[in-house]
Amino acid sequence: MKSLVLSVLLIFCLSVSSNAQQQPAVNDSLLLDYYQNQRFAEAADYLKKTYPEPVSNIRVLGKLAYTSQMAGRLPDAEGYYQRMYNADSTNTVALFSLGAINLRRGNNVKAETYYKMLAQKDSTNFLVYKQLGKIAGDKADFGSMIYYLQKANKLNPAEPDVASDLSDQYVNLKQYPAAERVLNGAIAKDPENMILLQSLLKLVSSQDKFEETKNTCLKLIDLGNRSGYVLTKLGVAYYNLKNYACSVETFADLSMMEQTETSFYVAALAYKALKDQPKAIQSLDNAIKEGISSNVGDYYAEMADSYEMRKKYQKAVWAYQKAIQFSEKPILYYMLASVYDTDLKNKQLALKYYKKYTNSKPPEKQQKYVAYSKSRLDELAR
Repeated sequence: MKSLVLSVLLIFCLSVSSNAQQQPAVNDSLLLDYYQNQRFAEAADYLKKTYPEPVSNIRVLGKLAYTSQMAGRLPDAEGYYQRMYNADSTNTVALFSLGAINLRRGNNVKAETYYKMLAQKDSTNFLVYKQLGKIAGDKADFGSMIYYLQKANKLNPAEPDVASDLSDQYVNLKQYPAAERVLNGAIAKDPENMILLQSLLKLVSSQDKFEETKNTCLKLIDLGNRSGYVLTKLGVAYYNLKNYACSVETFADLSMMEQTETSFYVAALAYKALKDQPKAIQSLDNAIKEGISSNVGDYYAEMADSYEMRKKYQKAVWAYQKAIQFSEKPILYYMLASVYDTDLKNKQLALKYYKKYTNSKPPEKQQKYVAYSKSRLDELAR
């Protein structure tokens, strides 16, 4: 769609008369050569040299605006389009371009203003409602997002991006019949569109329609989509269809980077159904590891430190011990030894954890703690 808009602008720029008021003629052949070879920065420089300021001719401003936009000189392009719109408030091309440029610059607030102005001028403009839906989604205003996508979908039911986004929102709201209507209309026009098929997968899997889930996954795989998401959904579908062998084979196709807590867990259930208990145990162990954040040890260590500050030393000990369950960082043994040594006066346990610390090969930057621990071991051993 972006290419279509830019093509329209290109035709507009090259079709204008070259004998603009009070301005010298431009070499359209040279300009076309710049455009065709993607040399937009040179084209912009050429036009600015040919048409020095002040420029008031709308057609010349259009050339400057388009070329600057294609060259990535977005502030310049916005300025030219704004001048075009100021001169003619009915110029919807300028208004649409102002919205598009501000989207590219990340200024969604200004872009939304321009697109809403366009919607007031033309309530049948599909692209305007599509962009307004995107902007609403970016700011998590899902009510407005659905409103605009509904309008866009009504104007063009076959457009896949809008149909996919609208269907996904309906699924999030558990409005499954509405999602199905939207997808059916679009898929009928483009049955191999992977964007639409992924939304269909989300729809049928959310309703636990496992046969439809399996078929949709297989179609996506046939079309070349072997993503972790698709394979996981397929493995889950096979398990629920009691095809346990295919389920474990599918999960085995996932790379370690694609494996999730869910994939490990369902694979374990499939192995249990196949009475392969060793692999079930291994998969469950992987599910546990995947389900626990790698930062849990740090969280407990910070909690322990806070308990120490409040002089709640027994709770600090508990938190440090929990931290050690999830992380074997040497410093945790030192911190635990310090609490037993300094605050709880428990000589035996202080010795135990100082020894664990010195034997755990602490990093070089902790050598001062190692030295202190060794000195305390000598003193406590007397």
